[in-house]
Order: sequence, then structure tokens, then C-alpha cells
Amino acid sequence: MQDKFFSGLKVIEFSSVLAGPAVGMFFAELGAEVIKIENKTTGGDVTRGWKHPSESPDSPISAYWCSVNWGKQHLFLDLGNAEDQHRAMEMALAADVVISNFKPSSAKRMGVDADALRKANPRLIYAQLSSFADPEDESPAFDALLQAEAGFMYMNGEAGGAPVKMPVALIDLLAAHQLKEAILLALLHRERTGEGATLSTSLMESALSSLANQASSYLMTGHIPQRMGTRHPNIAPYGDMFPCADGQMILLAVGTERQFRQLCSSIGQEHLPQQEKFANNRARVQHREELNGMLGAALAQRTLNDWIATFKSNGVPAARICDMKAVFERPEARAMVLEEQAPDGSNTLRVKTVAFHVEFEPIV
Repeated sequence: MQDKFFSGLKVIEFSSVLAGPAVGMFFAELGAEVIKIENKTTGGDVTRGWKHPSESPDSPISAYWCSVNWGKQHLFLDLGNAEDQHRAMEMALAADVVISNFKPSSAKRMGVDADALRKANPRLIYAQLSSFADPEDESPAFDALLQAEAGFMYMNGEAGGAPVKMPVALIDLLAAHQLKEAILLALLHRERTGEGATLSTSLMESALSSLANQASSYLMTGHIPQRMGTRHPNIAPYGDMFPCADGQMILLAVGTERQFRQLCSSIGQEHLPQQEKFANNRARVQHREELNGMLGAALAQRTLNDWIATFKSNGVPAARICDMKAVFERPEARAMVLEEQAPDGSNTLRVKTVAFHVEFEPIV
């Protein structure tokens, strides 16, 4: 039932790369009819050509493109051509939702801007994705630029090392979630009132809204977060990694005093919580290096699998560092894989964008 929830909903997607297409795929997974308009003059969405060297150069699509383009119809149009433009407008006017990451000036020139479409169809929900909050700022902004400009890269990396970008397009994905939430609110509003809506978000605003505790620490104390690798600035040991006897790394994420006592008991260091410099989280953060030296010496005595089993039975949050092969050996990861046949007959794979489960119970 969940995957048919939006059956009958029609979505037109004027978007490319990752954020906008991820929104379209979300609705496709939930049963909506999603038609993606691709630029005929450029060979379609630019990510069709973003291929890893391990991919076939002859394929019309890339694994990157596949990641957010499942379950859609694909229509190649030249919106600079009057006939194609008219066709696109007709489709948009018959839709429930339009998703666009066109620059506002480009959308207006092609007649598919929010004002033009909503004037003709007041029930339409027009969702606009931009780079920056100022609609007049049409500067291009790929994810890496936003990770740099919004402070993420400055905080990310090893102490003393260079800033590091997240290995997924994090800001695009955050913006996709913001746009999905806005569309869902607009659909609820339309259900109640019959009114459509024009809504928007930007990559920059989406990034800023996700700075969370790092932003509040700066705003409240003036502290500028620094690169700490995987470590947490406010909790210890949390994000700290240690080599085990077999050379494998284990990561600890101890977030409570009880968990710290369980950790110490598990490694035969019951006395550590009794010492003033390790007696509470604040003290452990201040004396992190000394604490990690003692933890590291103990953890080096046994293998990773031994420690994972011990910590799991004792309620100590710990993890192994998994590569993609290990990740998709997990049953819940395999259950989230979606398949689809490409136009050339090849089988394509990607992970669902929908990660929630809803049970609809009839009223008896």
C-alpha cells in the first residue's frame, strides 16, 4: 500500500543532477507518475555522462544517473523550440507538482516559470530549487562548492590536515529532503483548501539548517569548530578509532556515563571512571589523549570480532569500519535495493530514497 500512496499524482520534473531528481524519485517510489523532461540538445541530464572508469563507456546512462532516476518516464525536449516548449507547458499544466532547478530567468524565458504555470493552473504546486536564497543570484553551485561555502569542509578532515569534502553530495541530499517536506506540506494544504502553492528552497539554506550543534556552539560561545577527524568535539570517547590485535579498526561511540562504565568493565579497566580526570564526560573531553592511550592499549589485545561481540553483549556502542561490499551484505541494505531495466536492456541497481515504513490500518 505504501508504494501506491501517491497513485494518480502527476509530477513533472524539470531538474537534473541530484537534488531535484531525488525528489522526483521519492514520489515515484510512492506510486506517483513522474515524467522527467531532459534537454534534447545536450543529450539529457548531464549526469548520464558522469561515469566511473569501471563503467561501460558505451552505456547511455551512468550509475550516478541511475541513483536518483528510478521509476520515471523520460522525455527529451528542446525547450528553445516552440513546439517542444508548448508540449512541456501542456504537460506541466496537467500536473499536480512541478519540480524545477532551472534558473528563474531561464524558466521564465521558456514559459515554465511558477508565475506563468500557476496563473493557468492555480492548483499546481511549483517547487523551485536554487543555489542561494537570493532569487537574483543565479550563480551555479555544485555540491562541493556548498560544502566549502557553508562551513562543512572547514570542519571535516584530520587535525592539522587539509579540509575534506564528504564523499556523497551531502548538500544536494539535504536540499532534496527540504523540498520533499515543503511539497508534502503543500499537498496537505491543497487537500484542505484546494489551493496550489509556489515553494522554494536553496542549497545554501539547506546546508545552513543542517549545521546543528556546530552552528549553535559558534553562535553561543564564539568557538569555531576545528578539524578533528572522526572525533566528536563534545563527547569522549565518541568517534574515536583504535586498532585491534588483527590490525582492524574499531570505532567507539560512548554517549552516556553508564556506557562508559560498561566500556571500562568490558576491557578490564574498571578503575578508570573512579579517576577524577575520567569521572564525567567533560573531564574525558579535556583529557581525551590520555584516555585514548589507555583505551588503545587495552583494545590492541584482542581482535575486532572479539571486541564487537563483547561490546554488543555488554551494551557498549562500537562499530567496525565497513566498505560498500560489507554494507550490502547486511539484510536491511539488500532489502533497499531497487532494480530497473535500462533502455539498452541492461539491469540497473540503486538504493531507495524512501527509508520509512507506514502501515495503513482501516477503521473497523
